Amino acid sequence: MGSVVLPQPKEKSVPLSNPAFFADRPAPFVQLTASVRRILAPNPSPMTFWGTNTYMIGTGAVAVIDPGPKDDKHLQAILDALSPGEAISHIFVTHAHLDHSALAPELSRTTGAPVLAFGSAEAGRSARMQALARSLALTGGEGVDRAFQPDRCLTDGEVITAKTWALEAIHTPGHMANHLCFASGDILFSADHVMGWASSLVSPPDGDMGDYIASLRRLSQREWGRALPGHGAPIEAPSSRIAALLTHRSEREAAILSALTEAPALIPNLVERLYSDTPRSLFPPRPAMFSRIFCTCMPKAGSPQPPTQRPMPCTKPPEEAKKQGRETWPRAKFLRPISAPDRRAKKVPKGSGRPRKPLLYGPCVPA
Repeated sequence: MGSVVLPQPKEKSVPLSNPAFFADRPAPFVQLTASVRRILAPNPSPMTFWGTNTYMIGTGAVAVIDPGPKDDKHLQAILDALSPGEAISHIFVTHAHLDHSALAPELSRTTGAPVLAFGSAEAGRSARMQALARSLALTGGEGVDRAFQPDRCLTDGEVITAKTWALEAIHTPGHMANHLCFASGDILFSADHVMGWASSLVSPPDGDMGDYIASLRRLSQREWGRALPGHGAPIEAPSSRIAALLTHRSEREAAILSALTEAPALIPNLVERLYSDTPRSLFPPRPAMFSRIFCTCMPKAGSPQPPTQRPMPCTKPPEEAKKQGRETWPRAKFLRPISAPDRRAKKVPKGSGRPRKPLLYGPCVPA
């Protein structure tokens, strides 16, 4: 996760490497507008910043967006945020990560309100990501709420209305396939898709970088007055932030392709080189590192390959090409482990207890 800090009024964003990371947490309860309250969950971490933002919308019969992690104190804080005579009528979940969805069943049982979301944890996953999950046994990022099941599934563009509020569901896959943002007038509840303190984690097969970029571009086509993210401070200039995130991702992808053009490289080495602005504590385990960069570089199924990924004369590694009787090898081939019988692995003595580590290559270069 690369941190691109956007200063916010009243609430100061703190770089992840700063010792004061948790020192400037805002109050657990804040009345953001006349119709929006924020309850901050007590789960601060390098991945959640100050904690998960739970939002309460409207008055009287109110809606809750993202109940947050399973925590009895946070459950009570949500109930305490209700004014006398108020009740929760709807519970909306932006996506099935435990820091957003885990408390939904208990809050629903306590209040009787239904849970609404796009679907289960794998809902909305593209055929390409499903195939990737099967072929490489990828499980995605940590914290997926596999047991999550909403009482009602929302469709893209569906509007839910009540006496004092209305929310439009916007399907924004990318961070997760079942990710929703919600619109209330010119306010965007952007969850984990658009945040001011950091860019979003995109971890295949639950996440999809192609979908993430497409969702950002879709959001950029509307005028937003303010964005309220799943973590961190409100974003007062959403259009500028979305543009900055698109630029950040484009530059990151260009850096990856440039590094692979220079020389072959192991994925962990690429991560250490290209994510030098990210604290090492946020680096994922090595198997997951591969999946993130693989899906950044590969074109989406059915889309034309950019010039940098078209097959070119292959000189690295020649033995693999010779086995296949090939004179060319697609560049993208070397952004993933070579499958048997072409796998090149470092030899490890038997009994060492260390698994074999696939040797990953960069793109072929013109002969």
